[in-house]
Amino acid sequence: DDVLGYWLTDDGAAKIEIYKENGKYNGKIVWLEEPNENGKPKVDKENPEEELRSRPLMGLNLVSGFEFDDDQWEDGEIYDPKEGKTYACRMRLKRGKLEVRGYIGSPMFGRTVIWTKTSL
Repeated sequence: DDVLGYWLTDDGAAKIEIYKENGKYNGKIVWLEEPNENGKPKVDKENPEEELRSRPLMGLNLVSGFEFDDDQWEDGEIYDPKEGKTYACRMRLKRGKLEVRGYIGSPMFGRTVIWTKTSL
């Protein structure tokens, strides 16, 4: 359960709360550096599903369905609201930082970002 808690994204633009529900690890946006756009709360405007484009980013689940196995959390997904895309994902703790690797197909073909443990 070391992954539980609040994590600052690599760009410092958001804080994600990772929590456990029904034996799986999930994470939602609990803080945004810039929560508003044009005086209104930011929404999921890049979502490929038109009916979801008006949902607020605050409180949005970004990571879902992870299970812990050996030294990593795997078999989950991560949603990138900047691109409106969902990727397979695994997460691993290294020296107090969380390596979050999103990929398509194989982890070899992906991108890793580093999240830092923080408080709300």
